[in-house]
Amino acid sequence: MDHLSVIERRVLDPGGDWRGWLSGLSPYERLMLPYRWDLWARPGQVAPAGDWRTWLMLAGRGFGKTRAGAEWVRGLAERQGGVRIALVGATAAEARAVMVEGDSGLLAIASPGNRPTYHSSLRRLTWPNGAEARLYSAAEPEGLRGPQHHHAWADEIGKWPAGREVWSNLELGLRLADAPRIVATTTPRAVPLVRGLVAAAGTIVTGGRSEDNRAHLGSGFLSGMRASYGGTRLGRQELDGVLLDDVEGALWPRDLIERCRVQAVPQVTRVVIGVDPPAGIGGDACGIVAVARGVDGHAYVIEDATVSGVSPEGWARAVAEAARRTGADRIVAEANNGGEMVRSVLLAADAVLPLTLVHASHGKVARAEPVQALYERGRVFHVGGFPDLEDQMAGLTAGGGYCGPGRSPDRADALVWALWALMLGPQGRPGVRAL
Repeated sequence: MDHLSVIERRVLDPGGDWRGWLSGLSPYERLMLPYRWDLWARPGQVAPAGDWRTWLMLAGRGFGKTRAGAEWVRGLAERQGGVRIALVGATAAEARAVMVEGDSGLLAIASPGNRPTYHSSLRRLTWPNGAEARLYSAAEPEGLRGPQHHHAWADEIGKWPAGREVWSNLELGLRLADAPRIVATTTPRAVPLVRGLVAAAGTIVTGGRSEDNRAHLGSGFLSGMRASYGGTRLGRQELDGVLLDDVEGALWPRDLIERCRVQAVPQVTRVVIGVDPPAGIGGDACGIVAVARGVDGHAYVIEDATVSGVSPEGWARAVAEAARRTGADRIVAEANNGGEMVRSVLLAADAVLPLTLVHASHGKVARAEPVQALYERGRVFHVGGFPDLEDQMAGLTAGGGYCGPGRSPDRADALVWALWALMLGPQGRPGVRAL
């Protein structure tokens, strides 16, 4: 419910008299109601409070980024006569078609009595109070060298061909305001400009998913896109609005993981579950990853059943349940943190499969590198998407560091143990069966 607008909350309130509220408005208030962005906007579309220079909105396609940027500009123009605003699109055609003439552009959202006049030949909009907005193309960086503005709206900066140069020229032209501000709206792309803005002082980053705007998207769009791209790198970027960047020296660059993604698994000969138990109770997660070996000799990651914040009995039950679901024939668990305790809690949870306890005599990278080589050779595939696991894999570096989410790559460690046992250790040969 946090993503709903004030209007949506009122309409969905089962005990609220929203019809009575609506009928109680004056004719003028009802006329202006569609233009009350403060009521219609979802929280993720409202400019953040506080002292900021750049508001960077990284969100999925269809989230409503264009509407949010256009409404921010409209608010400035209607409140501040004489204000001058730069509108910068990836190209001149996109600036015109999306930021000005689009369904959510400045002309479409203009309120009665405050509609700007669009001088297309001059690339300029002028409001009745003298406020002005000029259009620029990021494909023409030199075009921003001379003009001066108070504020700016920069759209789809992840697509700008010369991003840093354009941004520098834009910032250097914001010489008219005591506190100039830029709203940058884009689908996340890990290009240098976006990465630099995320890390810059004075930047506030907000985001959101395509699903947040489901009420205004075509029927079947979200289900279709999820079916095609759910869990993939493209889906996480374009639908979930997640900025996916490669850590310098990453063992598993995200492009490598993406190349190893499939949608189905063939008949399998074995299923092994790797377990990375937490050191204590209620601390790190217990990594639980199931990997199958196919009749083609390749390995297939089929489930990430990792659990967090549970007792030893809790994660042991999760291991046993994952084994039953996947038809596993062996459990491989790290024994450094608990030794025989791992065996005892698994047995108590009725995890009666053969159990191999392994001791980490080498560092994480030394263990992971031979497994990573399997990915490079096209021997390991992910069946669907495992975002949390893949984020940890992408955070392991060849230098031995870990720059991923959480304190420990517990999911990635469990994956490594399972693949070691399945692909690099002695191989058993039980009969073929289907998942």
